[in-house]
Amino acid sequence: MEETLMDLDLKEREEYVINMGPQHPSTHGVLRFETCLQGEKVKWIRPHCGYIHRGIEKMSESLTYPQLVHLTDRMDYLSAHINNEAVALCVENAMGVQVSDRVKYIRTILAELNRIASHQLWWSAFGMDLGALTTFFYGLRDREKILDIFEESTGSRLLQSFITPGGLMADVHPNFQKRTREFITYFRKKLPEYDQLLTGNVIFQERTKGIGYMSLEDAINYGVTGPSGRGSGFHCDIRKIAPYSAYPLVKFNEVTYTQGDTYHRYLVRMREMWESLDIIDQLIDNIPQGPIMLELKAIKPPKGEFYQRVETARGELGVYIVSDGGPTPARIRYRTPNFSNLFIINKIAAEHKIADLVAISGSLDLVIPDIDR
Repeated sequence: MEETLMDLDLKEREEYVINMGPQHPSTHGVLRFETCLQGEKVKWIRPHCGYIHRGIEKMSESLTYPQLVHLTDRMDYLSAHINNEAVALCVENAMGVQVSDRVKYIRTILAELNRIASHQLWWSAFGMDLGALTTFFYGLRDREKILDIFEESTGSRLLQSFITPGGLMADVHPNFQKRTREFITYFRKKLPEYDQLLTGNVIFQERTKGIGYMSLEDAINYGVTGPSGRGSGFHCDIRKIAPYSAYPLVKFNEVTYTQGDTYHRYLVRMREMWESLDIIDQLIDNIPQGPIMLELKAIKPPKGEFYQRVETARGELGVYIVSDGGPTPARIRYRTPNFSNLFIINKIAAEHKIADLVAISGSLDLVIPDIDR
């Protein structure tokens, strides 16, 4: 029996709820989107997180301050160096000590290499999610060179725990400067390939331009920081607002756009890789001599409350420590960027199609363990 026009109209207006996740390639982690659809159009989304919650903040209360860095690795694992630095800076500021300039330079170089490696993996997966499989091979090919530099100096490729309160676990490898300079030269020639392959692709632009609009007001109200916020014109780069380590010594631009769509969140990260290369280039040949670790008898911050924020690859990470004067924190709290960045998804994806949801969620560059602390 043929369907009447009324039957078809009722089907088009019918709403139904599906689950994206908890294991779904568009989310790059263990997250569930409870998604209400009307046909192919998204009506609303409810994120369900907590699938890999590990109680990191509570665990931290039974660990010494140097041991905390090993847990921060496991939050945003693609910003491991930067997460470690946040804890180290907070403890050092609480104790009123300053590390050597050598440590500051090395920390900043490692952070920017970490940022590039993170953006490379995001670019690889983002393109693949939208059907450009080749991006995955290009991005991971180039990211390997950074991971090799990390492995040579720290002994680890992903979760290094190399930065610690008081300095560094060890000095960098004698090849560190040489290999980093070689990477800068190499990657400056490869970044234009990224634009040729994906940025300028007409199909990619059709999938991202005008999709998932986030206004400046919404970015501020939801606390969306990092490249996701700067794609809406939100000036929120902690390296500029409250510079730390060697950032006061270098010149670089805070990359912002005002269009607020998926395409311009993409462009922020692409331009940030160029800026990170410039930052490293200014520091790598000028690393001063000096100690790589302060001689501290004991790491026991005085009683009080202390806060430090840094700019990870995904936005503002804040570390809040309550100290009772002992070797372990009485309370610790992490303000992670991904938790805030996730919950604007309903605001910017509603009324778009289900295929657009993949592009929008990818443009937020979510790392789920950073949400499930």
